Amino acid sequence: MIVIRLTRRGAKKRPIYRIVVANQESPRDGKFIENIGTYQPLKKEKAAIFKKDRMDYWLKCGAQPSDTIKNLYKTFQKAV
Repeated sequence: MIVIRLTRRGAKKRPIYRIVVANQESPRDGKFIENIGTYQPLKKEKAAIFKKDRMDYWLKCGAQPSDTIKNLYKTFQKAV
């Protein structure tokens, strides 16, 4: 099954997340299919940036977004 989820990057206590499309069995920070955005929780303005066309493509292909991704997409969809 293909999922859309976050992978963690950045230094200790300064997280930066990539929004990736990955196989469900791969580890959180492991192999992924495509990078479709970023999320920076410590920034106040436009913390999440999605590639809207790629996000829509993967959703149409049947990829399941995680709960966090669903919430981020609803919140920051206009910020693309």
